[in-house]
Amino acid sequence: MAIARPGGTGKLFDKILIANRGEIALRVQRACRELGIKTVVVHSEADRDAKYVRLADESVCIGPPPSAQSYLHVPAIIAAAEVTDAQAIHPGYGFLSENADFADKVEKSGFVFIGPRAETIRLMGDKVSAKTAMTKAGVPCVPGSEGALPEDPKEIVRIARTIGYPVIIKAAGGGGGRGMRVVHTEAALVPAVTLTRGEAQAAFGNAVVYMEKFLTHPRHIEIQVLADEQKNAVYLFERDCSMQRRHQKIIEEAPAPGINQRLLTRIGERCVDACKRIAYRGAGTFEFLYEDGQFFFIEMNTRVQVEHPVTELVTGIDIVQQQILIAAGRKLAFRQRDIVRRGHAIECRINAEDPYSFVPSPGRITSWHPPGGPGIRVDSHAYQNYYVPPYYDSMIGKVIAYADTREQAIARMRIALSEMIVEGIKTNIPLHQELLLDDKFLRGGTSIHFLEERMANRKA
Repeated sequence: MAIARPGGTGKLFDKILIANRGEIALRVQRACRELGIKTVVVHSEADRDAKYVRLADESVCIGPPPSAQSYLHVPAIIAAAEVTDAQAIHPGYGFLSENADFADKVEKSGFVFIGPRAETIRLMGDKVSAKTAMTKAGVPCVPGSEGALPEDPKEIVRIARTIGYPVIIKAAGGGGGRGMRVVHTEAALVPAVTLTRGEAQAAFGNAVVYMEKFLTHPRHIEIQVLADEQKNAVYLFERDCSMQRRHQKIIEEAPAPGINQRLLTRIGERCVDACKRIAYRGAGTFEFLYEDGQFFFIEMNTRVQVEHPVTELVTGIDIVQQQILIAAGRKLAFRQRDIVRRGHAIECRINAEDPYSFVPSPGRITSWHPPGGPGIRVDSHAYQNYYVPPYYDSMIGKVIAYADTREQAIARMRIALSEMIVEGIKTNIPLHQELLLDDKFLRGGTSIHFLEERMANRKA
């Protein structure tokens, strides 16, 4: 039997287990400490000396470095929660954060999962069912197949002709830029579908694929939402996450420059309506492609996003603390009209990698000096003499600049990056510095293809 959620204005959790690593583990830990909640951190042998492990009230080593034997090992995580008497589990982002089976097992083991219900994660985690649900809720979607692609090659060709080339084949269970293939000609269509099905089955255990119109110059705009158990929901405005490479974001900002405010309000309200329709609980993000004045839904992330700090800075709302309060049964303490956006925030993801080839650069950080000054926030678990392990994502931190205007935020970010010292490994700081001087970025509104085209021209 699951622990009853502490509801109303009653007591919060006494202890939360953080089932993640890196900067998000430290971020969740800080939110818990501010709320007076004790933390348990699980870690692999590779992360034994991590900052957040040392700062935790309790820590449990759950396995060797490979993720499959540690951060993805569900029985070890549940056992750690049991032996430490934790009441709830926060999954962070990545790893098991959008794994419906994990959410199910957490609740059935007697703990509170800090996130949506398992059935909601399943609904929104499958891109086909998510698109169907959003269409019913009135959220605009990219033109495409109605559900999964059929087996009949002739029918696949007919669907593509109706949509118009180019099209993109996507895995229903995909995510993070994986399980996608762009097709420009009819001759390449059926082989591409077959190939993507095979890759989808191998990567996600789900061979279902669907087809969408491939937009040629879209921006990536996302809407942050919060929803409680009582079916109250709000949106915390938008973020522009168009600066990407290999479908991985590297710079995010809020608000999105150059988009009509009435259009943004309308799409935000539709996202709130969708949350109520699917009985969403917790923090979530609706991701859209935006092209020629139109929004097209692509997916929903049922977790906290890497880029949540830019929204926190422009709204003053602590999204991670809201996740915890909602999971404890608390009602949202504010309504839509109470949320006011001020200023502009930009985030640069700092990765341990070659700035131009993007090859990971694990190793020991021999010198570490994070920037400071007005409007600068650094979310990072790194420190001098910290060893960046080769087993996980290459991100070692995020630098966020906040100011009254976009121009001032960019200026502050330039100064911050010029002050930041990371030695012993390579980082992508030089690439960020170049992008912050690029005329097209300075004008705002670059498409999701901008960075890859820029890198291709650089090589040429």
